[in-house]
Amino acid sequence: MIERLRHHFARLHSSLRLGLRPRVLVALVLVALAGFALGALVFGSSGRGVSDGAHEDSHAQHGAKQADATLWTCAMHPQIRQPGPGICPLCAMDLIPLASDGSEDAPPSRITLSERAKALARLRTTEVRRVANPTSELSLLGRVEADETRTRTVTAWIGGRIDRLHVKVTGARVGAGQTVATLYSPEVLAAHQDLIAARRQVERMQEATGPARTAADATLDAVRDRLRLLGVPEDRVGAMESEQQPARQVPIRSAFAGTVIERMAAEGAYVTTGEPLYRIADLSKVWVQLDAYERDLAALQVGQVVAVSVEALPGETVEGRVAFIDPIIDTQRRTARVRVEVANEAGRLMPGMFAQAVVQASTRAAQKGDASKGVAGKPAQEAAADRPLVVPRTAPLFTGQRAIVYVEVPQAERPTYEARTVRLAPRTGDVYPVVAGLVEGERIVTRGAFVLDADLQIRGGNSMMTGPDDSDEGPWDQAIEISAGERRKLQPVVVAYLALQQALARDDLPAAQQAGASLVKHAAEVRLARPQAASEAWLPLARDLGQHGAHITEASSLESARGGFEVVSLRVQALLRRFGNPLDRALAVAFCPMASGRGATWVQTGNEVDNPYFGDSMRTCGTLREHVSPGAYLAQVLEPRNPPSAAAHEGHQH
Repeated sequence: MIERLRHHFARLHSSLRLGLRPRVLVALVLVALAGFALGALVFGSSGRGVSDGAHEDSHAQHGAKQADATLWTCAMHPQIRQPGPGICPLCAMDLIPLASDGSEDAPPSRITLSERAKALARLRTTEVRRVANPTSELSLLGRVEADETRTRTVTAWIGGRIDRLHVKVTGARVGAGQTVATLYSPEVLAAHQDLIAARRQVERMQEATGPARTAADATLDAVRDRLRLLGVPEDRVGAMESEQQPARQVPIRSAFAGTVIERMAAEGAYVTTGEPLYRIADLSKVWVQLDAYERDLAALQVGQVVAVSVEALPGETVEGRVAFIDPIIDTQRRTARVRVEVANEAGRLMPGMFAQAVVQASTRAAQKGDASKGVAGKPAQEAAADRPLVVPRTAPLFTGQRAIVYVEVPQAERPTYEARTVRLAPRTGDVYPVVAGLVEGERIVTRGAFVLDADLQIRGGNSMMTGPDDSDEGPWDQAIEISAGERRKLQPVVVAYLALQQALARDDLPAAQQAGASLVKHAAEVRLARPQAASEAWLPLARDLGQHGAHITEASSLESARGGFEVVSLRVQALLRRFGNPLDRALAVAFCPMASGRGATWVQTGNEVDNPYFGDSMRTCGTLREHVSPGAYLAQVLEPRNPPSAAAHEGHQH
């Protein structure tokens, strides 16, 4: 009855929006109330009546699916949940049933489909795989510019008036030593007159006594030095000395060859000493200044090969290399300049041309060699492990900085998919490299993921729209992307820890002490070079591993050693969360609810629980919580209540 009353009021609400008269609305309300009152009087005591009959008709129409439904929801507002049919309190739409197909008992991030539903959704899955060197063609636009390192300026070496410009146009080619301008200089004219007079005086003093001849020679040398200081070349000074009349004009020569890219001089203008007259560039090598957006910078690095094309050379490309990436972003255009050096011996690339460049972007641009030969002398198996995991660009659903992919659940009775948060590197071509969250061999949905997410949202599961905000801490926020070579540096640390775990599990104190010493030694030797964040994150972990490893080495009993082991285990789990599994075999995180009175975790190998806290007395006590494949990262594992502090433990009671 209440549901029917809601239907009537929804209709009245629609009538109000349609503009019906108030009297008609009042009449409708009265009729509805009277009908409900009469129905309650006639059928209320029997427990069955018109209402039940209407429901039976409704059930007959909707079929067995609604009969089995336990929850009703709104297609527009899936957060609405009611135990029976009705209308949505937000939009007044009829509620639809959630079918009891067993999905209610499934995890909130899983969705199960029938074979028919899978076919209608046209789902397609792809295996997560490793590739040798995922590349893509990154297209950038830019301009041809002169090489600044090959640009020179011709200046006036003396002040005066420009009487003639020998090079009057921009673009003219100039040779080394070529006269580019002629100046009238009063200073050079006066010095030249003095030079001629001093020379004549020396000639007249040929027959004079010693002091007079010496004075004449000194005067001539002083005038020569004066001309040299004014900038007159040495060979020109000698020529000027032999002339009979002083020169009214002096030449300005270019000291180097090139192309005039700017003319600042004009005939008849007065210039001062050092004033620039021409800018000349050697265009046998030019720069192509490209504009790269922020999203493109991750795929660029110095040394990459770039193919450059210009409209003036249709169908032709020239190769260059990235020489510099500007560390500052233009705040207006949100781009950074990328400098490419290109050979231009024929001079066909001209400054000012627009250019289009294609960069072969790569996630492993620095990697050399191939899988068949190995990388840098490594075996082919290790080289294959260095290859990044990739997923197609159609697989992830992005929620800000995070991404969700739908992973196919293997060996399920019906098609089942699980929404999983992953961490991806910047896109490279048609793929995204995987940082954390997926392992090789898993199958992910590459077509129809949004359909699955929408269905999961309607069912009230943990879909893309109901997930946490990007500001909340996620399962992979602690992961630091490092190369496989850097990760392998951590192998001795984890191997020493596993030896310690196995020694405590078999109650072998001397072996545990020896493993603790090995752990201290290897933790101190590890040096993570790149990136800087990895080095900064490793230092406190290495310090704690060294301190508590030393506590285990000096322990006088198994109980004391196990006290230090609990903290060491937490630090090793932090290592797996930040840097990934460095071993070539999978690791497991186990939990014992009885250890330490509050529960404790540890890392081990194998699929059988091997409890280091109780040893032979309760060696199989506990459960395996999570497995970490080689190279994969450990997700956030809930630590026990009141986890142990970093302070050294003196004992460990069970």
